[in-house]
Amino acid sequence: MTRTRGLIIGAIAMTATVVASNILVQHLLGDWLTWGALSYPVAFLVTDLTNRALGAKAARQVVLAGFAAGVVCSLVAAGFGATTLRIAAGSGLAFLVAQMLDVGVFDRLRGESWWRAPLVSSLVGSAADTAIFFSVAFATVFTPLVPWDDVSWANEMVPVLGVGREAPLWVSLALADFAVKMALALLALVPFRAAVALMGPSTARDA
Repeated sequence: MTRTRGLIIGAIAMTATVVASNILVQHLLGDWLTWGALSYPVAFLVTDLTNRALGAKAARQVVLAGFAAGVVCSLVAAGFGATTLRIAAGSGLAFLVAQMLDVGVFDRLRGESWWRAPLVSSLVGSAADTAIFFSVAFATVFTPLVPWDDVSWANEMVPVLGVGREAPLWVSLALADFAVKMALALLALVPFRAAVALMGPSTARDA
């Protein structure tokens, strides 16, 4: 596979993942999740496979393609009143920071056991993504910055995940989201391993 073809495939896969997640996030899955929680972690798999095949520089380019797609989706959703400025800002910032962290961690661990780089980088990226998105989108500490965005519903005090001590609702949403990301990071090792076997030895080390 040529580098250009690989970049195009990676960019298309990332764009499709971001667009699908922006659509699926509008649909609830139980009390604490949306269907987007199941599709979004695929972005880490796309980033890691690009990094493995083409190197860190190419992976960052694919991330930027996904970020651009996310911005377009946010603008469209805002036009239809389906999102708020805080949610859009939190989503974009979380995606960019998390994916770039994923790229950096993966590249640093590239030479270790085949599973270590994708698993650790996905977990680090997922933790950053969850923390940034839910805090920027819903935490009251950011309310003075965007006072017209009503996030009171997300700050309703409820038992954590329905069983723990009371905390703002968004805390339960964040914990459920991160738990799904951790589980899917483990499951993603299967297609990652299969794809690596097809790729053959990697010499990509560009930064």
